[in-house]
Amino acid sequence: MKIKTVLYILSVLMIIVSLFMLLCGFISLLYGENASFLSFLEASGIVLIISIIIFLFTRSRRNQPMGTREGFLVVTFGWIFSSLSGALPFYLSGEIPSYTDAFFETMSGFTTTGASILTDIEALSHGMLFWRSLTHWLGGMGIVVLTVALLPIFGVGGLKLLRAEAPGPTVDKMTPKIKETAKILWFIYFSFTILETILLIIGGMSLFDALTHTFGTLATGGFSTRSASVGAYSSPFIHVVITVFMVLSGMNFNLYYKLISGRIREFFKDTEMKVYLAVFSIATVLIAVNLIRVYHTFSTSLRYAGFQAASILTTTGYATADFSLWPAFSRNILFFLMFVGGSAGSTGGGMKVIRLTALMKMGINEMKYLVTPKGVFPVRINGQVVKKDILYPIAGFVLLYITVLLAVTITVASGGYGILTSFTTSLATLGNIGPGFGKIGPALNYSFYPVYIKWVLSAAMMLGRLELYTVLILLTPHFWRH
Repeated sequence: MKIKTVLYILSVLMIIVSLFMLLCGFISLLYGENASFLSFLEASGIVLIISIIIFLFTRSRRNQPMGTREGFLVVTFGWIFSSLSGALPFYLSGEIPSYTDAFFETMSGFTTTGASILTDIEALSHGMLFWRSLTHWLGGMGIVVLTVALLPIFGVGGLKLLRAEAPGPTVDKMTPKIKETAKILWFIYFSFTILETILLIIGGMSLFDALTHTFGTLATGGFSTRSASVGAYSSPFIHVVITVFMVLSGMNFNLYYKLISGRIREFFKDTEMKVYLAVFSIATVLIAVNLIRVYHTFSTSLRYAGFQAASILTTTGYATADFSLWPAFSRNILFFLMFVGGSAGSTGGGMKVIRLTALMKMGINEMKYLVTPKGVFPVRINGQVVKKDILYPIAGFVLLYITVLLAVTITVASGGYGILTSFTTSLATLGNIGPGFGKIGPALNYSFYPVYIKWVLSAAMMLGRLELYTVLILLTPHFWRH
């Protein structure tokens, strides 16, 4: 095990995080929030000093090739250390006085979950609000991918890092060099950021609010600068813009590369995209029809339905209304969407559309085998046969997902909470969704949970963001033995 190589890469990651914290300190200074600025300065200084010491101690290993095990360690501990460090400004400033709460909020940010313990979001300083949303933006495309894009220091290990971090059952290189792939992903991500920010400003948001809500949208995170979330803005234009970008962010970013490189036919033939858009469209129409008795006109109902369907399906977690008060039919559809998630290669969480599509095709094929035992019925995605070495991990992932989901549900229920609250809390954190039903509805938060449950939920958020295998494999004796 090349521990020094792992520590070297982690030190680079932490240096990047500390510099972004310092940037938020200057945001505080810009708004005249001196106490907040000093907290960022102190937190950034602590992280930077420790990281530089580790960096200098391990830099002799910077060109060492990295194996798969090292990739898993870097990604898992990268998220843990980022959250441990990122919690410091909240805690040192006293704006979130409990370190457990500060860690929960930060882990929720980096994992793009959007679950919050804050009861009065507007009470935070501008710098803290910006840092809170920026953790979404960084975690959305992945801190590790950001590092691969900026620093060509990982050699052949870059792909191992990307595979360990990127959401989805497979990761395809868009270019021969993994560094170029990461740069392309970030270029697309950054371009969307600029475009949505401009549109939200046109819709009436301030630059600060436009940026923070863009961070939450593209990362499918859901942190807002308002306690009422996007519902604080009555502009239909803003609602539609955020809906569109949530849907775009829930799609595989590799498809956008195909689109801009002229491979238009491949873009429109993508199986996962077609299923993803079909699920969104059907859910939106069904909810909209059901909500006519609430909002009286179909256009208004469609706007609210589309926004909330996109928010839950892509695991963003924004809200324009308290959907826990909607009719039972609409609530049940949203509950179903919590199990789906976004596309592989997107910033969305959940089980992913491609996995569920593959499993559905497998199930249909098994029924065909019952009728024709000697038949050959391969699973095809995008017109290509999916090999069993991909299908088996997908089936294993879904089984693990359900197992962890039930384990977290039981843990939450041990605090005396009902099945609806316990199960949707587990589903909302493991699926990186944020709001759920019961006591964690869109108008509520996670502040009431005891300390031990908050730490378990923080772990669930990381497990969901890193797709289970990356983290759970570290708990197996086989990982350390071989």
